[in-house]
Amino acid sequence: MPLRKAAFPPSVNADTRVLILGSLPGDASIRQGEYYAHRGNAFWALMGDVLAEDMHDLPYPDRLERLRARGVGLWDVIESAERQGSLDGAIRDARYRDLAGFAEALPKLRAIGFNGRTAALNGRRQLGLGGLTELTLIDLPSSSGAYASLSREEKAQAWRVLRKWIV
Repeated sequence: MPLRKAAFPPSVNADTRVLILGSLPGDASIRQGEYYAHRGNAFWALMGDVLAEDMHDLPYPDRLERLRARGVGLWDVIESAERQGSLDGAIRDARYRDLAGFAEALPKLRAIGFNGRTAALNGRRQLGLGGLTELTLIDLPSSSGAYASLSREEKAQAWRVLRKWIV
């Protein structure tokens, strides 16, 4: 029987200009209490490339602080769901966030990047209900190691579009 798994609180501040939304943390992340903790997930390398900073060796709290200092926030489109394992395809009975209300509470928010197809499909559906037409919505290739259709460099090239909103 799949277990009910819950996402983390948001990592944002009043200066967040770019919000990166995943679907739901995987098992390694949940165990460690850290966004993108699985060693096969390229998120931190991709963001290091976007920011032109090496984030790999930083302790996790410092990684989050560096993102926030550069105007980047993290959260997930799903609050909780039943899921066996870590794959998005196994998500069942998802409870979604109020993304429109959350985005409206971030005064400097200009863009939302969806980390992967599941985040994009569900996040766009949630945001489509609000009047947030001034936001740029960006579908990013998943940073997950399970998404192997693109090389790390191809993913990095796609993620670099975020630089437009980052200081």
